[in-house]
Amino acid sequence: MKSTFWVMAVIAVGLTLLVYRKDPALVFTGLKTGFGMLMGIVPALVFGFWIAGMITVIMPTELLTRLLGEESGLKGLLIATVGGMLTPGGPFVQFPIVNALLQQGAAVAPVVTYLSAWALMGINRFLVYEVPLLGWKLAVTRILASLAFPALIGLLTKVIWSRL
Repeated sequence: MKSTFWVMAVIAVGLTLLVYRKDPALVFTGLKTGFGMLMGIVPALVFGFWIAGMITVIMPTELLTRLLGEESGLKGLLIATVGGMLTPGGPFVQFPIVNALLQQGAAVAPVVTYLSAWALMGINRFLVYEVPLLGWKLAVTRILASLAFPALIGLLTKVIWSRL
């Protein structure tokens, strides 16, 4: 976290200096735009961390490790696939949830499977965007073609993770 903070700080200061050299008045405009973006994200962040906190206290560790732990095998990858597909929200919701799952004892492979299923086959995007904009046939075809990938990604993750 500390190195990420300093890299981001250096980039922010560097870009601010570039903007200042172009036109000092644009610095305020850039800060105002960035703050507006932050205020648009804050509610999702708050609820994402809220959900993550509730997961850590409601999900019994024994159950979580049985369902998504190291020994969960293919069953864990399938559960993670379904969970990823059904969980709504953007990255501001997903990554706090993933952090909570890892802290509670979920293994890396099911967690990566969960994220992959969320990214590839989120049911909320499917219903809200894909079906209305692309039609049922294309949307269903894409989902069906994607079904095997989250578990495959989870299996590959297990192999790669064990070798790093």
